[in-house]
Amino acid sequence: MKKADFLMGLLITLLIMLFLPFPFLKDFQKNFLFNHNLWVVTSFIKFGVLSTIGESIGLRIKTGVYNYSGFGLLPRSIVWGFLGIAIKMAFVIFATGTPILLENFFHIHNAVDSMKTSDIFTAKAEGLGFTRFITAFFISSFMNLIFAPVFMTLHKITDIHILSTGGNLKGFFTPIPFHKIFPSLNWEVQWDFVFKKTIPFFWIPAHTITFMMPSEYRIAFAAILGIFLGIILAIAAQKSRKV
Repeated sequence: MKKADFLMGLLITLLIMLFLPFPFLKDFQKNFLFNHNLWVVTSFIKFGVLSTIGESIGLRIKTGVYNYSGFGLLPRSIVWGFLGIAIKMAFVIFATGTPILLENFFHIHNAVDSMKTSDIFTAKAEGLGFTRFITAFFISSFMNLIFAPVFMTLHKITDIHILSTGGNLKGFFTPIPFHKIFPSLNWEVQWDFVFKKTIPFFWIPAHTITFMMPSEYRIAFAAILGIFLGIILAIAAQKSRKV
C-alpha cells in the first residue's frame, strides 16, 4: 500500500467517524452536522467533500493517482456541493410526496405514518416495519427513475466541461456549451451501464436503505455513497474506452 492510499483511507475513516454517535461529537452533530436550519451549507459540504473523494478514488483506480493537473478537484467539489443541495431537495420532495401517492393511488395503507416514525426499527416496533420498507423502496425507485437520470447526465456534462477547460476555476466559470457536449456524450455507456445497471442494481437498493434511516442521517449516508459513485464512474470510463 502506498503512503497516499494510507492517507486516503485515514481521511475517509475520520470523515465517516464524524457521523457516528460518539458522545464527544454530540454537540457538533446537533448544532451543525445535523442542524436542519443549516441544510444548504451542510448538504453542500457533505457532498462537496465526500463525493469529490469518491471521484479521486475513481481516478486512482483508472490511473494510479488521486489527482493530476487538469483534473479539477476544486471545480468538481463545487459541482458536487450544488448537486448535494439538489439531492437534499429531491429527498424531501420524494419522501414527502411518494407516501401520499402510495396511500391515495396504490392503496398502501399507513405509508405516510410509516415515514413519520424515526427509522425502520421504530416502525417495526409500531407494526409498520414492512410498510416502511415498501414505502422506502418506492421513494427510492421513483427518485432514481425520475430524478437520477437528469442528475447523472448533468454531472457528466459538468465533468466534461471541467476537463475541457483545464480543470481550473477560470475555465470552470465560463459558459458550459450544453449544445455541444450533450450530443457528444457516450450514450451507449450512459444508457447501458449507468442507467440500466447502476440504477436498478445499486442506487435503488442503496437509497431504499437511505429512506429506512432517520431523516438526519439520510443526506450524510447519500454523500458517503458518493465514494462508491467514484468507483462506478471509474468503471464507466473504462467501458467508454472499450466501446
